[in-house]
Amino acid sequence: MDTQDKSGPTRYGIVGSGWRTGFFLRLAQAMPERFTATGVVTRTAERGAEVEAQWGVPTFRTATELVAADRPDFVIVSVPWEAAPAVTVELVGLDVPVLSETPPAPDLAGLRELWAAVGGSGLVQVAEQYLMMPAHAARWEVVRTGTIGRPSSVQVSSTHLYHAVSMIRLMLDVGFTETEVTSRVFTAPLADPLSREGWTGGVEPAPAATTLATIDFGEGRSGLYDFTDNQWFNPLRSNRIVVRGSQGELVDDRVIRLADPVTAIESHLVRRQTGIDLNLEGFDLDHISFDGRIVYRNPYQGARLAEDDISVATAVERMGAWCRGEGEQPYPLAEACQDHLISLAIEESARTGRTVHTSREAWAR
Repeated sequence: MDTQDKSGPTRYGIVGSGWRTGFFLRLAQAMPERFTATGVVTRTAERGAEVEAQWGVPTFRTATELVAADRPDFVIVSVPWEAAPAVTVELVGLDVPVLSETPPAPDLAGLRELWAAVGGSGLVQVAEQYLMMPAHAARWEVVRTGTIGRPSSVQVSSTHLYHAVSMIRLMLDVGFTETEVTSRVFTAPLADPLSREGWTGGVEPAPAATTLATIDFGEGRSGLYDFTDNQWFNPLRSNRIVVRGSQGELVDDRVIRLADPVTAIESHLVRRQTGIDLNLEGFDLDHISFDGRIVYRNPYQGARLAEDDISVATAVERMGAWCRGEGEQPYPLAEACQDHLISLAIEESARTGRTVHTSREAWAR
């Protein structure tokens, strides 16, 4: 790893030109003083021409060409699951740090093969950004500073599979412990009026599956996973998070804890959002506070980013700092492999109706 101090913006190339790649390219457009996209690898010249016209970045047909043209700090692998491991191995072979999209491989065999190939390289991180989202980052700060005591249970109804598992694992601080996973799927009618492409007019209820799973980490620690089809976009299903601890609990933005032996008190996470009503600072997240203490401050004020874009920017910037030897690893490959190991167990249990046990894998530390 090159630890030489480098001034200037974080510089990254991207392999892949799908929907998620736009998130990384928007960063470079919105904050050129902090982010530079050196180029994008597309499969065809025709697709490359479209990307160049839309985003104003050069495109290449291979990762080798991308790296040789203008070597970036690292390369983001943003391709379909089944293609990601081969691209990651290729880049590691070029001695280039990699920030892989989630998950880093499609299945357990793929995770094991990828770890055997590059796990020891020290070059691979994963763009798992959910606990870098402002609201979740603020909640995590409250939890890990001991406000509700020792966390014992995390319930997530928000995002799916490995993302939700990451939130559960990190808030419980369970590492790579073995688990028992039990899942069930329930189908019920639900209107679905919004998709990734926008409003669909889908007001008539149609069957939608909800997966409920319990994850037993042992020693009294547990996770509850609750996800309904298209919950990311469907405005008819809200997001919820509950973290229960030995001295209280956090429910969304509400925190109850024991202040003294005879007093339970309630506090709230409070968001300062500018640009509302007569505030003329521009629409932006300023900070999130808890009992008068700032637990999250937006590092990109003025860019007017959506919160998911803030989390992506945080992951990319932390990756750049790590590559320069100026920061901690943003999200190691081993952590992402463990997240997907458990998410695969959730799917297997839902499919078979049986409890699934996960064992310690080669990436467990």
